[in-house]
Amino acid sequence: MIATPKSNNIKVIELFAGVGGFRIGLERAAKNYKIVWSNQWEPSTKRQDASEIYVKHFGFEGHSNKDIAAVAINEIPDFDMLVGGFPCQDYSVATTLKNAKGLHGKKGVLWWEIHRILDEKKKKPKYLFLENVDRLLKSPSKQRGRDFAVMLASLSNLGYIVEWRVINAADYGMPQRRRRVFFLAYHNSSAIYKQINKLKSPFDWILENGPIAEAFPVKTPELQLLKLPFTIEKNVSEVSGKFNKEGSDSPFENTGIMIDGIIHTIKTLPDYQGPYETLGQFILLNGKVPNDYYIDEDSLDKWSYLKGAKNEVRTNKAGGFNYNYSEGSMVFPDPLDKPSRTIITGEGGSSPSRFKHVIRTRDGRLRRLMPLELERLNMFPDEHTAGLSDNKRAFMMGNALVIGIIEKIGRSLSNRI
Repeated sequence: MIATPKSNNIKVIELFAGVGGFRIGLERAAKNYKIVWSNQWEPSTKRQDASEIYVKHFGFEGHSNKDIAAVAINEIPDFDMLVGGFPCQDYSVATTLKNAKGLHGKKGVLWWEIHRILDEKKKKPKYLFLENVDRLLKSPSKQRGRDFAVMLASLSNLGYIVEWRVINAADYGMPQRRRRVFFLAYHNSSAIYKQINKLKSPFDWILENGPIAEAFPVKTPELQLLKLPFTIEKNVSEVSGKFNKEGSDSPFENTGIMIDGIIHTIKTLPDYQGPYETLGQFILLNGKVPNDYYIDEDSLDKWSYLKGAKNEVRTNKAGGFNYNYSEGSMVFPDPLDKPSRTIITGEGGSSPSRFKHVIRTRDGRLRRLMPLELERLNMFPDEHTAGLSDNKRAFMMGNALVIGIIEKIGRSLSNRI
């Protein structure tokens, strides 16, 4: 009898999938990533636009469009890797269930749904690949780093090593200045977990040998004072209530790794020698642009005011008291020879705004960016969100990630698996 060859496919589930940025990045990275299940559900709205775009490109099979909290564990097939960009809210622990089934955050936050899936799956996934805003490392303001410490403690209790890195896509030649923190986690059943534990120093992994270090090389500042390792409590409720209670700064630097509850963290700088892409390379120079994208003379003063520096007295609408308000100026219009600023969810619509992108075209006119251009700045396929209103398409790109980061880390991770 001839034995059936073992498949080298990596079975992936994608949570908080949006319009599929993680999936596109992984499928570009390597053929052996196979998305076996996905979930996208937007609360408090009848229209499920992101889910519809996801299904349009990837099909109904294996896709869930319901509240992840209502998804039973037996509805999710076994998988090797969990990926997703989960919303950043409040990670503090309010209560531990009497039957020890899991932990609930104050707002029923979605991190705990990830935890529930990991906890309830008898066969633990070997890998996690997650993304979040970089303020996670230093929130909340009165207990810096607590939210991240709660996450790390809960993953350590489930048997994972976790490494992280804050990456600004533009620092590595990509067309948008978008800074996010990315995590890779390795379960104790994986070969990578065992490999890390054999290293003389954890810094060998996060600075040189690991998949993030390979995909996004770094250097450390001269005379860097290395922080001493510190330990996070295993009791998550204790971490939530006591972590860094007296500290003014977060103990987490932009690069680090947790092994068995011990934190090794260090400040790093990008080490990139390649070409840099710019905003001007991704706009429609010769394509047709609707007239309502151009800024008319009547609103130009309002745009200039919002983009400009301010030092003025304002009146609080609720309390009626006066206060001094000041802010610096923004470059207006946006330079075409540099990466774009971060795309925000409010990018759409014609109303003047401090934060929307405005470019000057070859004929000297000023205009906003079109949805296609926003997709390109996130490295999505052209017209990926077509079918939605322009405002909704801009909102989707404000919520999305730069796919090139997922692709590069995904390729490096696949090579190791």
